Amino acid sequence: MTPAITTVKKNSVPHQIHEFSHDDSSGSYGLEAAKKMSVSELRVFKTLVVALDEQSFAVGVIPVSSQLSMKRFAKELGAKKAVMADKVDVERVTGYVLGGVSPLGQKKRLKTVIDQSANDFSTIYVSAGRRGLEIELSPNDVRIFTDGRFADICQ
Repeated sequence: MTPAITTVKKNSVPHQIHEFSHDDSSGSYGLEAAKKMSVSELRVFKTLVVALDEQSFAVGVIPVSSQLSMKRFAKELGAKKAVMADKVDVERVTGYVLGGVSPLGQKKRLKTVIDQSANDFSTIYVSAGRRGLEIELSPNDVRIFTDGRFADICQ
């Protein structure tokens, strides 16, 4: 059981776990998840860790078919500059490996912004903490457990 799953179970949050066989040669973990689960790419969200002003980290949760707007993301969090965090930092601050980073149950709670498109759905899919494992829950529950907020952060 992953920290993400433990978080929702401990709090009795309605959710569903979806597991699929991950292909190591897959170029995009999120797109692979959407395809293997036969779910719209708009409902499967990826978790991106971003370095802000080279001082802190934050998380963007966006549809797997979208790209994060660094300018919008930085502005939303009051930073001057935002860049993708490097792999070592991502794994150190979240406790998860790339391709399995969940917005839930991270080692260190980071500021989190969820793309507002999540509110178009009653449930969304986010990583459950490892490759090939997704958790389906309401966008508002993701917001609550990350202490996050919704904003337009995609290009």
